[in-house]
Amino acid sequence: MTEQPGAADEIMDGVYRALCRHGYADLTMQDIADECSKSKSLLHYHYDTKEDLLVRFLDRVISDFECRVERSVGSPPVDRLVAFVGWFVFEPAETDRESFHIALLEMRSQGPFNDRIREQLLRSDRLLRGTAAEILAAGIDADVFRDVDVEETAALLVATLDGARTRQITLGSGLGGGSDGESNDEAGSAPATDGAYTRTVAEATLRRIVEPLLAEDVTLPSLEEAIEELTARTGENPTGDSFPEGLTIERPPAEAGDRNGNGTGSGGETTGSNGKKIGSSDEELE
Repeated sequence: MTEQPGAADEIMDGVYRALCRHGYADLTMQDIADECSKSKSLLHYHYDTKEDLLVRFLDRVISDFECRVERSVGSPPVDRLVAFVGWFVFEPAETDRESFHIALLEMRSQGPFNDRIREQLLRSDRLLRGTAAEILAAGIDADVFRDVDVEETAALLVATLDGARTRQITLGSGLGGGSDGESNDEAGSAPATDGAYTRTVAEATLRRIVEPLLAEDVTLPSLEEAIEELTARTGENPTGDSFPEGLTIERPPAEAGDRNGNGTGSGGETTGSNGKKIGSSDEELE
């Protein structure tokens, strides 16, 4: 059959839209097929199970973030660190992204019970902390950051920002309206939505963690400007793990022996539940 290089991207976009619409727990292969131009039988031909397809999707999400990190290496370290903080911000109107993050949170809850999902989550965690540490080290070498423990500081940054995003997703509320910082939500009622929580925490992170790192006479770029630049560059307010409808997931350059660019980056080869490589070719995807 005729090879169609964009078909795998269509499937990955379909997974994204299906996760936004149905979440993780209720997601079926038919839901994914409905969101792309492929049949359910064709999905099963390339991915034995829903788990195989979702693991592949996670792999592609992480590989996309790796590409973004690689492209940013030549930028000033201070700008890169502010952009890194900005990746974790999403706004109240971004309902698609919020739905997607809810689905990802459902998938993360499977980590203790599913080795393959846990491996992708560990890979993501290593990438986030490693990226922050690399930016900090570059800034120290360039004399724009004070000499600090980069691994410890990177862990603090990621824990703070990822924790804020998780809280916004799970509680829908921010810093709380009470003087003691507690939420004013009544017991048994839905929490009041404060979609600006990730931005609030990002701004506090820059003030409390990043600014004290700056060397003398080094100024901190605006978070708003960093987010606007990221938005203009990618067509979205990016976090490295979500994609606007109609845009395909960016793939890393093809590795040797893989003509379709389906390499998994640093995460290694993705295998199915039966041990065979999955989603490794766009052939016969029509």
